[in-house]
Amino acid sequence: MRYRAGMFPVVEPYAHGWVENPDGDSIYWETSGNPDGIPVLWLHGGPGSGLGPGNYRKRYDPERFRLVGIDQRGCGRSTPSVVDALDRLPANTTDGLIADIELIRAELGIDRWIVTGGSWGSTLSLAYALAHPERVTGIVLGAVTTTGRAEVDWITETMGRIFPEAWEALERSSHRRPGERVIEAYARVLATGTREERIAAADAWDAWESTHVSLDPNFVPGPMHTDPTQRLVFATLVTHYWANDAFLPGERAILNRVDELAHIPAVLIHGRHDVSGPVITPWLLHKQWPASRLIVVEGEGHGGPQSSELMAEAISGFAH
Repeated sequence: MRYRAGMFPVVEPYAHGWVENPDGDSIYWETSGNPDGIPVLWLHGGPGSGLGPGNYRKRYDPERFRLVGIDQRGCGRSTPSVVDALDRLPANTTDGLIADIELIRAELGIDRWIVTGGSWGSTLSLAYALAHPERVTGIVLGAVTTTGRAEVDWITETMGRIFPEAWEALERSSHRRPGERVIEAYARVLATGTREERIAAADAWDAWESTHVSLDPNFVPGPMHTDPTQRLVFATLVTHYWANDAFLPGERAILNRVDELAHIPAVLIHGRHDVSGPVITPWLLHKQWPASRLIVVEGEGHGGPQSSELMAEAISGFAH
């Protein structure tokens, strides 16, 4: 059922719902495709981007797959939104997201599934697979990240060498305290500041996000998020996770545990021009992961049409 550019039609979900987690969140899920098809999970980026209008479904053959999408806690159609319940932010951790995924898997009666994700979703996919390898039949990732300290420092500090004017504005707007990293300052203000301080921090953060993707050949000038509320949700969750190394510190860091995934087949797809997350991350994963295949897309940055097509091809490959 392929259509243009090797992709698939974006079909509407045939079912959706919410599960209640022990922390009091209602986590939104939706399923599309074939109810009797091969289960496959999509984990969105951000953190905080949400599933959006559903374009993620174009990567999955609706005749072959039973596709599950989740709005991660605090964003999208999951409630409460992080900006309406900042007191819940300490419980919003990678372990918490993994527990939410397991609740939904059990709710839907799925035993094992293919796990897929992009950008932050690739970090969460890897963390989930490390926590529950018995539930994962294969992994397909795009714009691959592990959200380790070195990656966070690169995107929030060192990359200022490429964009010094924009980074100076980012640093100035952070109002960081002595000894405080820029990312820590933004996380603090967005979690505890006044409404006006949080909005200003979200606007400054969005400007930086729009800058460091600008070298992508597919870049379109403009703000990353035009909706002010979504901008605030995204900035709050991104800085919260990045300031805490994805809540996977030290020996729990993904790159320190790749050998635990050695038996799971995986395809890693990454743009050569991805300045936000250089190719070194998927390269290091691939070098330690015998069952993985790395595809570097020479003409793209942090995702893009060819990367999406290659993800669709890799996912369909698991159906065989």
